Amino acid sequence: MTDTFRPEADRDTAPAGLRAERVTRCADGRLILDGVGLAPRPGSTVGLLGPNGSGKSTLLRLLAGLLTPTAGIVTLDGTPLADLPRRTVARRLAVVEQQADTQVALTVLDVVRLGRVPHRRAFAPASADDERAVRDALARTGLTDRADQPWHTLSGGERQRVQIARALAQEPRELLLDEPTNHLDIRHQLALLTLVAGLPLTTVVALHDLNLAAMHCDRVVVLSGGRVVAAGPVGEVLTERLIADVYGVRAAVDREGAEGRPHVRFLGTVD
Repeated sequence: MTDTFRPEADRDTAPAGLRAERVTRCADGRLILDGVGLAPRPGSTVGLLGPNGSGKSTLLRLLAGLLTPTAGIVTLDGTPLADLPRRTVARRLAVVEQQADTQVALTVLDVVRLGRVPHRRAFAPASADDERAVRDALARTGLTDRADQPWHTLSGGERQRVQIARALAQEPRELLLDEPTNHLDIRHQLALLTLVAGLPLTTVVALHDLNLAAMHCDRVVVLSGGRVVAAGPVGEVLTERLIADVYGVRAAVDREGAEGRPHVRFLGTVD
């Protein structure tokens, strides 16, 4: 069940792309991640699950190169991320974190255009390809009619959608999302994850909602206390036993649809 996420597998037969190999991260004398491996298949959508404090956000930041592992390594097509120029990484990886803000007077269009910065030389004007990518990103996220709206007038959910559009304008091959459905209503949660899962990208997304993960992820990695406690196809991993052990919650897991994807019904806390 965990073979896709075993970085110790033969590198010659391992898929290209983004990989974390036995990464550990300590901060202020505290162990946050402990020997975690992740090697998503190209084009798949992988959900990172686990309770608060389990290490999901830290793992995403390590994958993005925003943090350095205390031990272990993150690679992109076999090259250590730390050895690659930041512009090269920025052209491949797009990151959407939980919070984003600015004191600069920007419009929605301005923010989305920032996604094209890695593809342009300094002070070079936007190209036709840049503008096409921006327009496409705005359309995909339903923001075309908001292009001229000032950033500071947006709600939290609207800002999150703009950050998704900025990431899509970047035209990455790998997309890293940290709780992208925060602040979104149910309709926009479903629309956003349907969009993300349908993109021809390798996506790693941290989620709290187990049913959203079950609906939209190909595979999931479950973290607890900074370690991987389960990984594999979502239908195999999301079990009543795992939910009780990791989350301390009693649940009933039903199978729905032609694919038999799990649906979780929460029954109460574990006594």
